[in-house]
This record gives sequence, structure tokens and C-alpha cells, in this order.
Amino acid sequence: MRRTSLFFSIVILGLSISHAAAQTSAEPEAGKEPSAHTQPSADAQSSTSTEPSDNEQPSAQEMPSQRENATTSSNPYNTVQWLSQLQRVISSANFQVTFVQTIAGKETVPYLWRHGILEDGTEVEQLSLQNGPGRELIRINDVVSVFEPDVQPYSLHSNHINGPIPSALVYHPEELLEAYEFVPVGRARVAGRPAQQIRIVSRDNTRFGYQLWLDEESGMLLKLNMLDLQGTLLEQIQVTAFAINPEPSDYFSRVNLSSLPKPMAMGTSQTREHSWDIGYMPTGMREIKQDTRRLALTGQVVEYKLLSDGLVDVSVYVQPAEDALGGDLALRNELSTFLTLTDGKAQVTIVGEIPLQTAKAIATSLGPKAVN
Repeated sequence: MRRTSLFFSIVILGLSISHAAAQTSAEPEAGKEPSAHTQPSADAQSSTSTEPSDNEQPSAQEMPSQRENATTSSNPYNTVQWLSQLQRVISSANFQVTFVQTIAGKETVPYLWRHGILEDGTEVEQLSLQNGPGRELIRINDVVSVFEPDVQPYSLHSNHINGPIPSALVYHPEELLEAYEFVPVGRARVAGRPAQQIRIVSRDNTRFGYQLWLDEESGMLLKLNMLDLQGTLLEQIQVTAFAINPEPSDYFSRVNLSSLPKPMAMGTSQTREHSWDIGYMPTGMREIKQDTRRLALTGQVVEYKLLSDGLVDVSVYVQPAEDALGGDLALRNELSTFLTLTDGKAQVTIVGEIPLQTAKAIATSLGPKAVN
């Protein structure tokens, strides 16, 4: 059991390092960044400000069971139109948003998020962690630059910043319709503003659910909850202030484009064809990547597949049973489920923000690749 615990500690740490390397972060310049409680500018077209408690929980009315009948709204917009409005404001507006992320049992983390369209049409975006030494991500069109303490700055090609708010939800919600049902709940009040609430439910009840609140006036995201299958709150994103302005923030005029690191050249990985297939995947989930990799902390070679439904990513690792450091184990670390099962000659590890029973269904469906 001690070896098993050690194995999972190594796996969790290794995946955390890998995930951090794929995201973009930076240390803001001293004295230039407003605090997480900076108020919107006076010329804001839309603004809201509130200070919820760190551990704010949804009310009973905000936490219906996943299949409970929803109350429809008197607002003429349907859910597709509301999601399109969210997509438009996130993609084309000049805005500044402060929000906090709360994960059950952990400290609340504040963020500052800016977006703008410059006079020449350049799209710019910034996401900055407001606690501690600071981490910052800056996007100029399709290049994201990452800055954080004690790490050499680098840039990657990407048309969005990876942060606490799922990018597919705000940029490409239409791509989620195969996997999820968007259910209108009705009007609510969030951060002192009229809002529209939408529930996001997986069509086969195999993934966690979400509750989304959008500002009625602008379509801006005001609040996002992630719930487990029993309706327990796992994570909450709460906007504390936002402003939509005629012009981009002055911050972007201070960004020295020539000083940003050049994008890293991403090599093409070459790997042998896997000898196994996944027999079961939740509705709308697909295999988007496969390779063979060596785990940095253990040196073990594993075969790897990445599955995604656009909102949730699931990693599948397979290695020979004789190379395994530990036995079978199932646990949750923050939002992610970690499941390891050994069957015959192979050990399978599933990692992702999915219920345990879904991870088991994926793991037990693995079998030899069919020969044509």
C-alpha cells in the first residue's frame, strides 16, 4: 500500500507538472497591476461589483438534481442564443473582469482577466493570478506568452488562454451540444445583476454537471458551478467585478511586443501504433491524441491516449503489469479522479474530471486492437 501511495503521488505530481507546462503564466510587473478588487472605470458601459464570501455555496434553488424539470424563462432568448451572446462578448468586447475560483476544501484564488481589440484588429488578452508572487498569461492573436517566477518565459501557438474558465464553453459552445444538454432554468440575480441561469447536463449522465449564469444585459459570464452527480458543489467561478469599455485597457499599450518570447517550435512526435483500443467512451467524447511517452519522475515508458468531449479531457495510460509500481487504486485529487486497474498483462490508469464509475467503464473497456 505504501508503494501504491508513492506511485500515485508521483503520477499526480508528474501530471501537475505536465499540465502547468501546457498552460501560460507570468509574473506581472510591480506596481502596474490593479488588485483583484479594482473597481471598473467610470466610462464602463456595463459593470457589476460584489464581494461574495470565499466559501459561498449555491442555495437549494441553485442546486436541482441533474434531471429535475427546469423552470423556463420569460426572456425570449433560448439557450443557443444566450451562448452565442456569451461567445460574442468574450471574443469581441473590450472588457476587464475580476473573478475568484473556489475549489471545495481549498483557498479561494483571485484572477484578473482582460481582453481587447486594438485599432489594427489585433486581438489581445491577459490572465493574471492576483495572489502570491504572480503568474501571468498574455495572448496576442494566436500566440500565448507565459511568465511565472523562477521559470524562463516562453510562448506557444494557441488562440485562447488556458485558465479556470473552460475555453470551449466561452469560445465554441456549439461544439459541446453532442455531449451536453443546455437546459434553461430562468431568471436569477447574481452579483446584484439580473442573470439567466442555464444548466449543462451530460446527455448520458456520465460526467459532472454545470450551472451557468449570464448577465442579461451583456451576456458576460457571472458565475459557473461544477457539481458532482449528487449535486454537491465541486468548484465555483464567481465574477466579483466587470467592465465593458469602448476602448481596450491601457495595460495593453504598455506591453512591449518585441520583448515577448518567440513561440516554441513544437516537434512532431513519432510513435508506434498502439496494440489496444478503447471500447467505451461517453457520448460526444473522442480520442484526440495518442503517443508513447516516458514519465519524467519514474522513467517508465507508457502508452498514452487523450480523450475529450470539448469540456472535459481524460488521459489514459497503459503499461505492462510487470512494470507497475503499485496495485489497483481509486482516489480523487481536487477535481480529478485517478483510477488504476490491473487486468492480465496490462495496468491501466485513468485521470480526468469525471465520476469514478465513468473512469471504471473506460478502463474496463480496453481490449486488443481489431485486426482488419
